[in-house]
Amino acid sequence: MTSLLAVYLREMLILRRRLLRQLLAMSVSPLLYVLTFGLALGGSVVVDGRSYLEFLIPGLAAMSSMTQAFAIAGEINVARFYLHVFEEFQAAPVSRWSFVLGETLAGVTRALLAIAVVVLLGLAFGVRLQYGLAFWGAVLLNSLAFASLAVGMAMLVKTHADQALLTNFIITPMAFLGGTFFPLEALPSWARTILSFLPLSHASKAARDGAFALPTSFFPYLCLFGAAVSFFILAVWAVGKARD
Repeated sequence: MTSLLAVYLREMLILRRRLLRQLLAMSVSPLLYVLTFGLALGGSVVVDGRSYLEFLIPGLAAMSSMTQAFAIAGEINVARFYLHVFEEFQAAPVSRWSFVLGETLAGVTRALLAIAVVVLLGLAFGVRLQYGLAFWGAVLLNSLAFASLAVGMAMLVKTHADQALLTNFIITPMAFLGGTFFPLEALPSWARTILSFLPLSHASKAARDGAFALPTSFFPYLCLFGAAVSFFILAVWAVGKARD
């Protein structure tokens, strides 16, 4: 527990020093999406009886939970390649599980801040939804999955520049194809089948159903939980491989 807290608190100290800048950075993309897609383009669009802006906000919350949770990989890479902090953790009595869990929780913390920014942004534009357990459960599991994935990928890349490639080839396509900006039901069945393998697709649906107070299916939560456990195990393995 002590080693876990050491890993987590280190990231929180860094986040505290940059908190204002981080919050501003977390606000830019959602604000642009709300202004362009939600207001400018979606003013006359109705999705399942709701305005497009109401449809968009839960999807943006799910997307932000993914991008900000995965962003912890950048912090890990800076510490690993430039500050050599990972070497210090190797020399210290810090288990692989403690390291992965500490970094994962740090990524989840960043994600929760980003989700709060999106929710407040929606309130500022007059969007009143139900942010209950169903909504927060979906975005929390999504954050756990992508924070765990971030730790694993950060341990496998060979240079800091490689991390940008992972973001471009994994996170960016998923952000646009995971049900953030359009209902997946509008796609052909073969496309829905392919996109159903994306964790963000399940997070967007579960978060949107929760925010709309619709009947909730356990299937998206089970998929997100399975992804979180799988990525966490991958991260533990990757940390062991990096140590070797």
